Amino acid sequence: MSNRFTDSLFQLIHSLEKSEKRHFKLYIKRSSAKENLKIVQLFDALDKMNDYDEKQLLKKLAGTEKPQLYNLKTHLYKQLLASLRLLKSSDSIDLQLNEQFDYAHILYKKGLFVQSLKILERAKETAKANQKYNFLIQVNALEKRIEMLHITRSMQSRAEILSNEALEVSTRIDVLSRLSNLALQLYGWYIKHGHARNEQDEIGVKKFLKENLPANAHEQTGFYERLYLYQSYCWYAFIRQDFLMYYRYSQKWVDLFTKQPLMIRVETGHYIKGLHNLLNAHFDLRNHAKFEETLRQFEVFAETDRVRDHDNFRIQAFIYINSAKINQHLMQGTFKEGLLLVPYIEEKLKEYALFIDSHRILVFNYKIASLYFGSGDFDTSIDYLQKIINDSSDLRGDLQCYARLLHLLAHYELGNFEIIESLTRSVYRFMSKMQNLTVIEEEIFSFLRTSFRISRHKLKPELEKFLNKIKHFEKSRFETRAFAYLDIISWVESKLHDKPVSTIIREKYLKSKKNRLHATLQKG
Repeated sequence: MSNRFTDSLFQLIHSLEKSEKRHFKLYIKRSSAKENLKIVQLFDALDKMNDYDEKQLLKKLAGTEKPQLYNLKTHLYKQLLASLRLLKSSDSIDLQLNEQFDYAHILYKKGLFVQSLKILERAKETAKANQKYNFLIQVNALEKRIEMLHITRSMQSRAEILSNEALEVSTRIDVLSRLSNLALQLYGWYIKHGHARNEQDEIGVKKFLKENLPANAHEQTGFYERLYLYQSYCWYAFIRQDFLMYYRYSQKWVDLFTKQPLMIRVETGHYIKGLHNLLNAHFDLRNHAKFEETLRQFEVFAETDRVRDHDNFRIQAFIYINSAKINQHLMQGTFKEGLLLVPYIEEKLKEYALFIDSHRILVFNYKIASLYFGSGDFDTSIDYLQKIINDSSDLRGDLQCYARLLHLLAHYELGNFEIIESLTRSVYRFMSKMQNLTVIEEEIFSFLRTSFRISRHKLKPELEKFLNKIKHFEKSRFETRAFAYLDIISWVESKLHDKPVSTIIREKYLKSKKNRLHATLQKG
């Protein structure tokens, strides 16, 4: 792995925008200290580097030894964070609250207790308005310290008020902590394993939810309690491939923000994630019209200053919107049109390489490989699938399995029958080892093992038998995973009817659209 991804200071500098770099220069040059001038030189040298190279860096900083460089880098890192905090404080409720707490603590240390309490009271009101209950713990602790150690002439009434506030906040924080832990752990399970593979996985996930869901979770009315509850059920449903339940809780997640629009600014990241999950739910259920509506809503929000001016939100929106656009082409059978997105996506993935985790890259590679496969460019599809197969991270075992299966089908399409037999055994062993074999996959392997030995005129009856077998499992919940990753039914139908798979999927989409229009007209 390149040092580009291992040096924290280098990463931080290359994440800065022009305005942030300019602000840092103004911030640091207010002091003319010799040490500060050195860190400006270090900043400029790192800013001009494409990849982190310590030897080159020492050459550019004449007279600086390696031990000194470490100290300079530490000092520069701290100064950059201080500059960013100053610049970004107006953009973040959390930073504003912490700043107010710092001021109150300084006044407390100065012995100005009444002034300190006034600032704490204002900060507390802001925290409550924005439902920042974790912040209230430290405010309450400082208020109690002042009241216990110093006479403020309000001790009698304040003691009971502060005690009740502390009890109320701690109770609420306990529920919030348990719900947020549950949501995070369920999401972590999915990132590692993907969808439930069998009844054993299903039983395990159900048991985990039952044991960790607070008894009074559904009675909670606070924003964060509802948010984490909906997230927990969202991941629970998605893991179990209960896509209707997944849709319902994704919609509840987004609706929570619609009902409390102030929280869109406070928790923008969670709102973006909610829109992403709602789009995925529409994709899984093939809700074409709702998918398009939600995608338009997301694209409009992505153009707001709140998203455009914030690195994390802008990158999140890029990932989720472009993932959704690929999904739309996969749904509609417009694979070649979808390929027009690839150069832009790859350019942005390169630009955002410092900030995008390997899980996102794996998913994009699979989606792009699917576009090439559906377009009939099997060689390029194999190139993208190899990136997943060769990945060494312990993420998404299901994606690793289906990448290998799609890779096998791509070789089948290319007529590479000399390697099909050994490749089939290899992929079967891998999926079996990962406990990732369902009835659908067993049928796929069974067909592939025999099909390349059958003459062309005898193949169609075998395809018909194969299609009839797998169609029986289309509505089976544990088998939907196979259809979600790989539209094997459309692939078999393309072989039967001698049509490209894109044409088969496109025809299904247009028929579905026509049926929906007809149903709408009848209701009207």
